[in-house]
Amino acid sequence: MCGVFGVSGLDNAAELTYLGLYALQHRGQESAGIVTIDDDGIPHIQRKMGLVHDIMSPEAIERLQGSVAIGHTRYSTTGSSVAANAQPVVVNYHQGPLVLAHNGNLTNATELKEGLVRTGSIFQTSSDSEAFIHLIARSDARRPRDQIRDALERAEGAFTLLLSVGKTLYAVVDSRGFRPLVMGRLGNGRVLASETCALDIVGATPEREIEPGECIRIEDGEVTQLESLPAKAHRRCVFELIYFSRPDSVVFQRSVDAVRRELGRQLAREHPAPSADCVFSVPDSSNAMALGYAEIAGLKYEHGLIRNHYIGRTFINPGQANRMAKVRIKFNTVREVIEGKEVVVVDDSLVRGTTSKLLMEMIRQAGAKAIHLRLASPPITGPCVYGIDTPTRSELAAAKMSVEEIRRYVGVETLGYLSLEGTLKAAGGDPDTFCHACFSGQYPTAMPNHTGEHEAAVQDSVAGQGQ
Repeated sequence: MCGVFGVSGLDNAAELTYLGLYALQHRGQESAGIVTIDDDGIPHIQRKMGLVHDIMSPEAIERLQGSVAIGHTRYSTTGSSVAANAQPVVVNYHQGPLVLAHNGNLTNATELKEGLVRTGSIFQTSSDSEAFIHLIARSDARRPRDQIRDALERAEGAFTLLLSVGKTLYAVVDSRGFRPLVMGRLGNGRVLASETCALDIVGATPEREIEPGECIRIEDGEVTQLESLPAKAHRRCVFELIYFSRPDSVVFQRSVDAVRRELGRQLAREHPAPSADCVFSVPDSSNAMALGYAEIAGLKYEHGLIRNHYIGRTFINPGQANRMAKVRIKFNTVREVIEGKEVVVVDDSLVRGTTSKLLMEMIRQAGAKAIHLRLASPPITGPCVYGIDTPTRSELAAAKMSVEEIRRYVGVETLGYLSLEGTLKAAGGDPDTFCHACFSGQYPTAMPNHTGEHEAAVQDSVAGQGQ
């Protein structure tokens, strides 16, 4: 999962992109980057490992001249967490600098890379995003728009892309529409972002969402509609609404906050806890869910857990050791709320179970008489291959244990998961338009082959470059 942000036709493009990436920091904390294109077609690059505010100093922003910009915050799903994989990608191209930022995951990346290597391509990164660059370069088409389309038609899986060729900006969403992208207007320019919260921070007026399969070209803020990609059944990632997107965003034409409140209401209907004294959330993505639960259950909503906001999101932090260590740094209990009480704890999901186990231990140590854990999504039983870091079934608690076994593992009196039917009902609209493969096992594409020799070789070579 990553965040992308693009600007066309605005002189302060770098400053706007910095603000936009700040709003999208929750989508990726490993690296960040901004590339601008000046009036002479020269790229200016600031791209490093770390958080946006650590990388983008005022001096760095001032050096990023130009009215076109692409920004990216990275959370790795394919490729190592190293500087070589930081985006946006920038390469020399006969029509001017080619810049690319990608949110998603290609399910046929291994096959694409192996084929490209056999015909002479040399990869500099282990990211699947680099495959687009090689496919564009090898296209026989003459115009950049057609070369880009050739590359897109060979890609499978999830790809929301921002590309620029010289000062021309392109925006593309794959035909199934796994990941969001929204366009807004600011003065005479255009702004594109993964979520509307990033448009809000720069004062842009949201115009519309880029639809699945849609391809657009923007020159000096003027939008041209290009031929769409071949139509496929829409499969919007329901986990965007459950966890990843910010609650103040509108994603897939839905208020994230409103969906999460309804998830909580559905959860209370399916899994009441009649003897409980209060409800509180595992902050912050579950706050609205706990409010919805409390509303239906008729229980008092409390702040039983306090989050340290100077710590990043534990789920998307690379490495299990880091993830476990940060739980105790990230959360603390409010003993006055918990001690002697029977509590309902609402969380958005349970992936590996390690975070939940530690949190329940902390709540027990704070004096809880009984704990009822309620999860506002179904059991995650399969890996996501479209851009979320659950690469193998062996990491997933619900793939290895029954609900009762998970209950005992995390140490609570009762455990309730929201049903898939309840989840899709809360999400609204046509339930058939959502991807819920991690819950149901119904994958809309062929599963990727992660065993290619080239992929392993690239991983090893890039890891050796260090950070």
